[in-house]
Amino acid sequence: MASENVMSRTGALAMITKKRMRMLSLPAIAMAGLALEAAIPAVQAAEFSEAELFVELNDTDGDLGIHGSVDGGAYSRLKIEGPNGRPIYFVKASGSLARQGLTQLFFESAEPTFDELPPEDFFRRFPEGAYEIEAVSLGGEEIEATVTLSHVMAAPVGNVTINGIPAAENCDAVPLPAVSAPVIIDWDPVATSHPEIGKSGPVEIVRYQFFVEREGVKLSVDLPPTVTRFEAPAEILALGDEFKFEIIARTATGNNTAIESCFTLQ
Repeated sequence: MASENVMSRTGALAMITKKRMRMLSLPAIAMAGLALEAAIPAVQAAEFSEAELFVELNDTDGDLGIHGSVDGGAYSRLKIEGPNGRPIYFVKASGSLARQGLTQLFFESAEPTFDELPPEDFFRRFPEGAYEIEAVSLGGEEIEATVTLSHVMAAPVGNVTINGIPAAENCDAVPLPAVSAPVIIDWDPVATSHPEIGKSGPVEIVRYQFFVEREGVKLSVDLPPTVTRFEAPAEILALGDEFKFEIIARTATGNNTAIESCFTLQ
């Protein structure tokens, strides 16, 4: 009888142990699943190779516009959302173009004069902050980027001269500066934000862009921030006797401030 009791107690303990093992197996499996899930990295959206959104001010004509540039893909649709979450831009390819895909996009808004759209209304329309750019690739994956729009505009280049003669206020001025070749245009470096337009703040100029044009022929040159003069090429000057030029100061945030003027060649 004693041996039977021992055997029965042993069997009961074995059954209890098996039940406990079965009860413990479910949480153990769940924990193992969580550990496995944590070990698998989250799938991240692809990024654009280039994405920027910036403001351009024409200080001579008195107007503002917003510009955007996106490169990467291929994708079939793209949208841009402002800091408030509201979309400001949407494009969707269709038909053959949707099957082919888009890879590069550049847009430029209209630039109404300050009489039509005062600067404060423009900046209220396009608030400062983070803008989300999201696209869907041909394979259905997400492509995204976050860009920051700044309201700090560089001051316009000042003390602009053509062969030492002060530049005209605009191309409608009479008379325009008359110079002889060689023609050298120079200006003072920009170190401050615009005194009247946009938000006051520190400014870092990353480059100057210089343009000179005559009857549909336009030359553009990027200059480092340490270079504040440019000699118009003789090939351009040979095209006529009146020329328009533009100088843009571009900040580290991407914003542009431009001035325009003209001169005549004697």
